[in-house]
Amino acid sequence: MTQPSPLPESLSDSLAQAKTSLVNMIARELQRNPPAIEKQETAIQQLITQAIEHTRGQFKPEQLAQLAAEVRGEILGYGPLESLLADPTISEVMVNGPNKVYVEKSGRIVKTNVHFQDDAHVRKIIDRIILPLGRNVDADHPTVDARLPDGSRVNAVIPPVAIDGPSITIRKFSQKKPGMTDLIAFGSLTEKMAEFLNACVVSRLNIVISGGTGSGKTTLLNVLSGFIPENERIVTIEDAAELQLQQDHVVRLEAKTPDSDGKGAVPIRELVRNSLRMRPDRIVIGEVRGGEALDMLQAMNTGHDGSLTTLHANSPRDGLSRLETMSMMSGLDMPLRVIREQIASAVDLIVQITRLKDGSRKVTYITEISGMEGDKIVMTDVFKFQQTGTDPDGKVLGEMAATGIRPIFITKLQEAGFKLGAEIFLTATPKFTEDARTRRR
Repeated sequence: MTQPSPLPESLSDSLAQAKTSLVNMIARELQRNPPAIEKQETAIQQLITQAIEHTRGQFKPEQLAQLAAEVRGEILGYGPLESLLADPTISEVMVNGPNKVYVEKSGRIVKTNVHFQDDAHVRKIIDRIILPLGRNVDADHPTVDARLPDGSRVNAVIPPVAIDGPSITIRKFSQKKPGMTDLIAFGSLTEKMAEFLNACVVSRLNIVISGGTGSGKTTLLNVLSGFIPENERIVTIEDAAELQLQQDHVVRLEAKTPDSDGKGAVPIRELVRNSLRMRPDRIVIGEVRGGEALDMLQAMNTGHDGSLTTLHANSPRDGLSRLETMSMMSGLDMPLRVIREQIASAVDLIVQITRLKDGSRKVTYITEISGMEGDKIVMTDVFKFQQTGTDPDGKVLGEMAATGIRPIFITKLQEAGFKLGAEIFLTATPKFTEDARTRRR
């Protein structure tokens, strides 16, 4: 964990006292003379301007501007989180308590100087976030997932399950949609890997993106889905809508959580089944987490080629284990060998993306699923990242290269019009080739 970030600065003690006083004064005025809903924001802004005038002369102009921004954020926005949510360099905000607010910047977790007054203040901001979204959190329902109007994902947890007090986690929605050229520029993969993945998507291979939390799975899924031809009908299925597909013929489905009575839920599994009746050319599932994995595999095996999804796993091998486990959660009593046969015949490629120790995100494996050998699934690495060390600044050093193995489905790529040169696959060292051939499950 790095040292606390000097920005954004919290208010000094005198400014903080003035802020509390002004917020209370404005709240009392609103209670005495509540404005009409359609005029509420204008009325509040006028009250803030008038209140700030009373403090003129006590603080410098830049302090007054900061005070006005924080008062407005406290009354109309998300309080201390406003400055963090407005910072485009921050990708995630994590509130562990009133005095423990962290952010992720450039892949690194940094403690900020932002503070809440107390646990009640954190709880107030949680309510401010979720109530307009029609959600509620209380002792009987102490956890909540929601999506902000800009697409950012919010998770909040309160006591009794949050032992040390209420907690908030916000995964910010990126307004800029990265493309493959951006990922190459970031060093996430090479041009040859990008060319290969482009061919795989257009050729309608079934691809699973595997990675840990915050590794960039959804970003990579967004990028790969951009290769889907415009004339194909795409159905996307997500727990919380994050995908930003640019094609025109897209139907977006989002799972629905149960209401306060525990009714009305529409899980991803039901949406996967329903999507099969929507005449999709492609099914893109944001993430498989449970029994819907089996429905997805069956869809891939029954004519819905070119499907894309993500799952949580730390390696391609672990990804297969996760698929097996999730398929067993479907409730169908199927032997493990049958499930493995389903996986081997459905999934063509696993793309592993990893967040490394220096915060960088790299595609560390592109692995072909090439069939069964006895009761085991055969895996072959086509591309692999080999870490060689770190530099004095802690940056991870390594090489992304082909392993020297041409995938079995190369003929399918050729039939789709892709004539990939031998140089894409023949840049490996002998060790890479040996390692790739010995990978089995």
